[in-house]
Amino acid sequence: MSQPHTLTRRTLLRGTCALGITLSAPRILAAQTRGNRRTDTAKQPNIVLIITDDQGYGDLGCHGNKYIRTPNLDRLASESTEFTRFCVSPVCAPTRASLMTGRYNYRTGVLDTYLGRAMMHPDETTLPQVLTAHGYRTGIFGKWHLGDNYPMRPIDRGFQEALVHNGGGICQPSDPPWGSNYFDPVLQQNGKPIRTTGYCTDIFTDAAIRFIEENRNRSFFVYLATNAPHAPLQIHERYFQPYVTMGLDEETAKVYGMVENIDENIGKLLKRLDDLNLSEDTVVIFMTDNGPQQPRYTAGLRGQKGSVYEGGIRVPFFIRWPGTFQAGRTIDRLAAHIDILPTLLDICGIPVPDSNPIDGTSLLSLMTNRYGSFPERTLYFQWHRGDVPELYRNCAAVSDRYKLVNGNELYDLLDDAGEQLNIAKGNDSIVSQMRSGYEDWLLDVTQTHGNVPPRIFLGTPYENPAMLTRQDWRGPRAGWREDSLGHWEVKIVEGGAYRIQCLFRAREETAQVSLRLSDVMLSRSAAAGETSCLFDSVPLQAGDTRLETWLSVAGATVGMDYVEVTKL
Repeated sequence: MSQPHTLTRRTLLRGTCALGITLSAPRILAAQTRGNRRTDTAKQPNIVLIITDDQGYGDLGCHGNKYIRTPNLDRLASESTEFTRFCVSPVCAPTRASLMTGRYNYRTGVLDTYLGRAMMHPDETTLPQVLTAHGYRTGIFGKWHLGDNYPMRPIDRGFQEALVHNGGGICQPSDPPWGSNYFDPVLQQNGKPIRTTGYCTDIFTDAAIRFIEENRNRSFFVYLATNAPHAPLQIHERYFQPYVTMGLDEETAKVYGMVENIDENIGKLLKRLDDLNLSEDTVVIFMTDNGPQQPRYTAGLRGQKGSVYEGGIRVPFFIRWPGTFQAGRTIDRLAAHIDILPTLLDICGIPVPDSNPIDGTSLLSLMTNRYGSFPERTLYFQWHRGDVPELYRNCAAVSDRYKLVNGNELYDLLDDAGEQLNIAKGNDSIVSQMRSGYEDWLLDVTQTHGNVPPRIFLGTPYENPAMLTRQDWRGPRAGWREDSLGHWEVKIVEGGAYRIQCLFRAREETAQVSLRLSDVMLSRSAAAGETSCLFDSVPLQAGDTRLETWLSVAGATVGMDYVEVTKL
C-alpha cells in the first residue's frame, strides 16, 4: 500500500516536530553556560553528531508519518531546537565533505559518491582535527565515505578512534575481498580489517557508547554515522514484518524497520548519557545526509535522493543541549551542512581555523537570540555524475524565500514548500539575480583544486599494504560491473621494491594479467580457475603515477576487483 504525499505549505516550514510555537530566548546562553556552569578549567561540552544514511525528512513520526515508529527520535526532537529548513547535498559523500570542513564539497575534491570522486583532498582542515588540537578525544563509528586509503582515511583526518566500513556502504565493491553483510560485517578498526558480530547499526552504536564511557572525564566528539537505512535493505524480520502487516510494501517496510532499529539505538545512547550524568554537558545533533532513496512518504516535499528539489536536500536537524538550547523551539531560517563546523566550534569557544576559508556560518546566534539579526544569504546545491561539474545541471540556488532550480524554475518556498508552482515567468529580476549568483559560485568553488582528483599514497608506513578497490578507480570504463575497467591515480611515496597482488574472479579460460606503472610494464599468465596473480619485487620510483592492471581473456579486457600493493 503506497502512502499519501500530503502537500503542506507554510506549516511545513515551521515543522511538525515541535511541541509549540517559537519561544523566547533560551534561559542560559551558550557563552554564559561556559562561564557559569563550568569553571575555567572545566572541560568543554561534549559533542555527539548522529547522521543516518538515506533517511528522508518524512521518515519520522514527529514529521507526520503515521506508520513509522520513532519514539526516541520524536522525544529527542521535543527536547531540541529544530531547524525546519536544514539542507544538505542530494547525495551522501558531498554532504559529509561539507559537514567535516564547513566548505562546499566542490572545494574539497568530492564531486560524487564513487569512481574516485568521493575522495577528499588531504589539505582540507576537518572538524575532528580542530577539536583534537583543542584537547578533544574524537571517534567515528559507521560511515566515512571520504577516502579508504592513506592519507584520506578518518584516522588520517583527525579521528583518534575509528570503526568504519569502506566506501559508501556495506555490500559494495569497497568491501574486503572476503565479502561483507549488514550482519557480522567486516569493518575497519583504526585502519585494520576485523570481523564483527551482530547487526551493523547495533555494532556502531555500541562502539560509540564504549567510547563515551572511556572518555567520560574529558571532552569528546562522537560521530555516529550509520549506513542504514541505505540499500541493500537488510534488517531482521522482526523489525519490518509489522509494517508489512500494516499493508506497506516490503521495500518501505524494510526501510522503516531499519529506521526503527536506528531509533532503538539512539534511545540506548541517550539513556547512557543520562546514566553517566553527561546529558547536560553534551551537545547532541541528529540529522540525515540526503532525502530518501526509494519513493515513500516525504511530508509533502517534492523529489528524493539525488534531486535538488526539497525532498532531496531538506533533512531533519535537531540540536539538543539541555538548559542551554530551548526545547521544543523551531527555527525556519535557512541552514545547511556547511554551517555545522562553524556552529560547533562557536559553541565550544574554538576559533575557526584560517587554513582554508569556510563557506558556512555559525547558527549559534539563531539558537540563543544573542547577537541580533542573522544575515540573509543564498546557498547553492548541485550534484551529478561525472568528473567535472557542469553549469546548470541538477543545481539549485536557495534563499530564505526563493529557490531557483536548474536556472529556469523559480519557487516561493514560503507559500509553496512542495515546489508545485513555477513562478519564473514574471519574476525576471529574481531569476536573473539568482542565476548570476549561482554562476559566480560555481566558478569560485571549482577553482580550489581545478577538479584534479586526490592521489592514493603507496609505500608509506601508515598503510602498508594498501588495498585498492573499484570504489576509487577512474576512467571512461570504470564502474562496478563485471566487465568494468579502470585505473588508480597514485603517489609512490618511497622508491624501491613493491609486491603487487591482483585479485579477480575465476575464469573458465587461461587469461593474461597485465600491470603498468609509469615505465614498468609486466604480464603474467593466470590459469583457468585462478583468482589472483602476484607481481613480486616490482621496482618503482617515487612520484605521481597511474596504476593500471587488467585481465585479457577471450578477446576482452576487464579490470581487477582488488589490487594489494605492499612496500617491501
